[in-house]
Amino acid sequence: MRAIVQDEYGPPHVLSLGEVPTPTPGANDVLVRVHAAGVDYGVWHIMTGLPLVGRLGFGLRRPRNRVPGMDVAGVVESVGANVTAFRPGDEVYGAGTGTYAQFALARPGKLARKPANLSFTEAAAVPVSGVTALRTVGQVTAGEKVLVIGAGGGVGSFATQLAVAGGAHVTGVCSTAKADLVRSLGAQAVIDYTREPLTGTYDLILDIAGIRPLALLRGLLTERGRLVIVGGEGGGRWFGGLSRLLAVRLINPFTRRRLDAPIALTRTADLDALRDLIEAGAVRPAVGRTYSLEEAATAVGDLAAGNAPGKLVITVD
Repeated sequence: MRAIVQDEYGPPHVLSLGEVPTPTPGANDVLVRVHAAGVDYGVWHIMTGLPLVGRLGFGLRRPRNRVPGMDVAGVVESVGANVTAFRPGDEVYGAGTGTYAQFALARPGKLARKPANLSFTEAAAVPVSGVTALRTVGQVTAGEKVLVIGAGGGVGSFATQLAVAGGAHVTGVCSTAKADLVRSLGAQAVIDYTREPLTGTYDLILDIAGIRPLALLRGLLTERGRLVIVGGEGGGRWFGGLSRLLAVRLINPFTRRRLDAPIALTRTADLDALRDLIEAGAVRPAVGRTYSLEEAATAVGDLAAGNAPGKLVITVD
């Protein structure tokens, strides 16, 4: 089958189109014929092997998994002997392994029925980013003031919509090029970080892959406000943004303001919840650009450059 392969760490050019064997599902696996796959920072981390501490999981000298990709939307091709939740022909979306390929394996607990009102391309934009947003802002209450830093990206576009759907007053922080997108997602106010500083006071601040000092963000919180850090970009080569996430965990017990850096794993229950919101019209993926499988390296490069609005998607089949 055709797939994107990677045999070393480095910049986007280490990703190339090749031929690999079609994976064989085990007893607890689902084999998905991939129609589309999302682009997220997890792919960038594995591509570059950064931060270096991550290679304990990715592979010390080269990626343990040659084919990158996690987000997936497609059709079930076959299932393992122990799988009862899905059958061949089902249209699904969720998280798999090596999804930048014509076929990919996934566990049933990480898949769900695809939203009926989405194309495969739109559905592939949802799983990782949508679940992360749901787990971080899904508990907002009506009338709360929410600041979403990075509102024009994959996670941010979902977080903005989810907070608005919860009745919150949302201020989105983004670049000039993404301001119109953020307004279209329902944000009542937009701060263009290239032109103005962060101001105001908020009940919840969601900082997505940010590099701003924690002291600055804490100063924008109400007395009982909450700061949630998402992503581990930035920082040095060894620990990257992980040092910032660790600092949040260490500070949290000693402040009245709640600081958190959750790890959101893609699960069927969350995908089902997102599907209900999507089919009800409360949330819709903001697909910024699409790429062919051959253009996967370009897609990951565009993500890292931060210039593309919304979620980037690779169309496979």
